[in-house]
Order: sequence, then C-alpha cells, then structure tokens
Amino acid sequence: MSNNLQAAGRTSLVDSAIEQLRAQLSSGAWQLGDRIPTEHELAEQLQVGRNTVREAVRVLVHTGMLQSRQGEGTFVRSTSDPAAVLHGVQRAGVRDVLEVRAALETEAARLAALRHTPEDLARMRAALDAEAEILRSHPERAGREASVEHDLEFHTAMVESAHNPALTEVYRYFSASVRESMHSAFGDHDMPEVDLTSHRALVDAVASGDPESAEAACRLLLAEPMAAVGRLLGDRLLGDNG
Repeated sequence: MSNNLQAAGRTSLVDSAIEQLRAQLSSGAWQLGDRIPTEHELAEQLQVGRNTVREAVRVLVHTGMLQSRQGEGTFVRSTSDPAAVLHGVQRAGVRDVLEVRAALETEAARLAALRHTPEDLARMRAALDAEAEILRSHPERAGREASVEHDLEFHTAMVESAHNPALTEVYRYFSASVRESMHSAFGDHDMPEVDLTSHRALVDAVASGDPESAEAACRLLLAEPMAAVGRLLGDRLLGDNG
C-alpha cells in the first residue's frame, strides 16, 4: 500500500480527501476486499482531521467504492467510481446515449420474448391503450407530454418483462438521460409522433416467444426515432455552420 498521499489543501478539505482516497482506489493501491487504513492513519497521511476523513469515507461508502462493517473496519468494495461513470454518460451526446438505450431495449426484447408473463403483456398493452386515447382526444401538441409519459411506461414495461433487475436499473438511467438530453436539445416539437402500430407489433412479437422476431420488431420501432435524432443533429450542425 502506498503511503505517499499528499496533504489536502486548506480549502475544501473533504473534497480533497475524497479525491485522494478515490485516486488510491483507482490506482490499485488498495485491492478489492482490502481493509483500508484506520481513520487515525488516514488523517496522518492526508494531514487532516479525523472528522474530515470520516466524512470523506462516508461519501465513498455512499458511492459504493467502500463498505463499512461494524466492528471490523472499512473495506474496498469497488475500485471504479460509479459516479464518474454516470458523469461521463451525462457528458455524452444525445445520439450516443440514445444508441446505448436502443442496444439495451433490443436485448430486453429478446429476453422478454423468453421470460414474459401474461401480466407483463397486459401492462404493455394498457400503456399503449392509454397513449392511443390521449392521441385521439388531444391530437394537438397539448397532449404530447402525457403521451410521452405513457410511451415511457410502455418501454419500461417491455424492459422489465426481461426480468433482469440489473438491465432494468441501467435502462432506467439511460432512459431518463435520453429524455432530459433530447428535451434540452430539441424541445418536444421536432420529434416524430409515436407510431402505435410498430409498438403493438413489438408486443405481439414478445408474446410469440420468438426472441429473433422480438429483436427485429424492436429495431424497427426504434429506427424512426433514431433517424429523427440524426436529422435534427444534422440540421443543427448546418445551422451552426451557416
């Protein structure tokens, strides 16, 4: 284990301590499962008070890099910082994040074809029926926000039909990122209307139990939104250069 931790600065002591501890973890100075030094030892190495060390460790426990065990100490749970990964995703472009979401959905469609329950199919169809009613009663843009909510409910229900909790959690994050990024970049007015026919075809493909058909139906459903984002990004690029 390296002892050459630099002294934290006088400003933002906790932040400085967090960054130095994170650097130790990322560099492999402490391996998975290792017990890190005590608060007293870390305070001497960082040249800060024990309260500062305690707060820095608490933050890293919260992010999942460290794990505290009552009466045993604090141990290395991960050498990569999930927060850094998420910040990287947030800095990615709209198309980049949308492509990852599409990859997650197509794999989810394959798994859903194999693992879905009758309740899963009913939930997807109910979301589409609600969306169809909104589009019918509010053909103008005023009903768009509610339509988007039901569309998100449909896609989330489809992914959850794969019955893979890890896939569901990752998808939820990317789905939220896509929505926020697209709303920020384009607003609601330039995106295409939801194609209910392709959505219902996806449900039928999942219900058939054929993973290849479900994947193909999902790719077809996503093709137009992906193309629309490409066109919008191209138009913006041309506008910036014009």
